[in-house]
Amino acid sequence: MEQNQKEFFMSEALKEARKAKNIGEVPIGAVIVLDGTIIGRGHNERETSNDATTHAEMNAIRQANKKLDNWRLEDAEMFVTLEPCPMCSGAIILSRIKKVYYGASDLKAGTAGTLMNLLEDERFNHQAEVERGLLLEECKELLQSFFRELRKKRKAENRKHLKRTKAAE
Repeated sequence: MEQNQKEFFMSEALKEARKAKNIGEVPIGAVIVLDGTIIGRGHNERETSNDATTHAEMNAIRQANKKLDNWRLEDAEMFVTLEPCPMCSGAIILSRIKKVYYGASDLKAGTAGTLMNLLEDERFNHQAEVERGLLLEECKELLQSFFRELRKKRKAENRKHLKRTKAAE
């Protein structure tokens, strides 16, 4: 796949990540591509769904499975803004996705090369090739700005709580 095509599909994953941010979710997005066409899209929905499995990658895989009416995604490629976690890496392996492109590394839960590399581990019956750092700065900035805003909001809420507590005394 040409670099400009890769960047286009990652920009589509970034659109999904922004959807997550707009509903108060951690801004992670994913798209699945087969033969140059997006067949699955997803963004984080854990907070809104109260379902720990509704990560961007899982939602995109579910949508692609439905579109193809098949659990196998053998020739498909995934573009995701943050390195997959263990659950998502497992689903990627089980659905037989051919290649994963991700933007930012996940220092706390990344299993596509950071903490370990489940996707390319030859002990499994299927491996997915991994390409790291695609549109890294855009992916990283979206996550960092989200958490910066979240910390600022929580700090302001804590100040309000302290003022109310002092006023009640």
